[in-house]
Amino acid sequence: MAGLFGSAAATASNTLGDLKGDVELGNPPTDSISDLAFNPNPADQKDFLAVASWDNKVRIYEILPNGQGQPKVQVEHQAPVFSTDFFKAGTHVLSAGADKQAKMLDLNTGQATQVAAHDAPIRSVRYFEVNGTPMAVTGSWDKTVKYWDFRSPQPAGTVAVQDRVYAMDVRDNLLVVGTADRYINVINLQDPNKIYKTLQSPLKWQTRVVSCFTDSQGFAIGSIEGRCAIQYVEDKDSSLNFSFKCHRDPPQANVTNVHAVNAISFHPVHGTFSTAGSDGTFHFWDKDAKHRLKGYPNVGGSITTTAFNKTGSIFAYATSYDWSKGFQGNNANYPTKVMLHPVQADECKPRPSTKKR
Repeated sequence: MAGLFGSAAATASNTLGDLKGDVELGNPPTDSISDLAFNPNPADQKDFLAVASWDNKVRIYEILPNGQGQPKVQVEHQAPVFSTDFFKAGTHVLSAGADKQAKMLDLNTGQATQVAAHDAPIRSVRYFEVNGTPMAVTGSWDKTVKYWDFRSPQPAGTVAVQDRVYAMDVRDNLLVVGTADRYINVINLQDPNKIYKTLQSPLKWQTRVVSCFTDSQGFAIGSIEGRCAIQYVEDKDSSLNFSFKCHRDPPQANVTNVHAVNAISFHPVHGTFSTAGSDGTFHFWDKDAKHRLKGYPNVGGSITTTAFNKTGSIFAYATSYDWSKGFQGNNANYPTKVMLHPVQADECKPRPSTKKR
């Protein structure tokens, strides 16, 4: 069922979005941006945004009512930071990266402590809870996934996976781990030390991102080949699985340039989702109606990571070099910035569902 959405090039004015209301975050990182995370439980309705980057830092910004961002605090690592996530309560921030460790920042005190360690760089860190106990899960290039109870320096559990962890996401009890060689592991966090299901990605090339549905019934996969897959966890829903092409240039002389899908984010209210890629565009999609809701013009550089805030009223996207064209594609003038896109009422609302269960 590939290609149901058709080309990602906008063909009708009602599906073409605009960027004129987007606001640039001040005091951005000084190197490529690897991850974004909003606090899921805004205190006093305040939004905080964590920005992880290759300059060895995670910066926390308060998003002000006028859309501007104000730097509040930062975490220092000894090497590039690849991943960041908030606690459910919004009081702490997790970060992890190439220095093989994960840290926890207490936003009330500004103090950061090491809470995890691996034998190789940590590609991803995510927060979750077991019976109300705060936990972290880390996925590393040492081919392991580890669970951490913050009361102990030793991992609460370790799962060996097939290869280096390239992507990981958590939603409720669903943990999805994408590794090198296109393996996808599904783990039920109620039984965290056992892999519930393993599959190879339905996409033909390297996995770049995995993102869990808001209802935790499945996940989306993005790859370097300009393609996205929608995958349900349970076999009974397998008829709903499909893949589609996106982030591809219109064919010219029988040649189509394809771009990596770097980021997939699900809208917290509507359950629709975004894709963003090396081509410098982002799009909003409805997986149930199999329809593209909006596409947006090129933002002037690769989009490396994205995130919605708690209410889905803000869509943050980072523009920075993603190394998709190797060393020669980078230069000192390449933009490195975070943009905040105010989500309009109709941009992410789903279409009437055509799904049959």
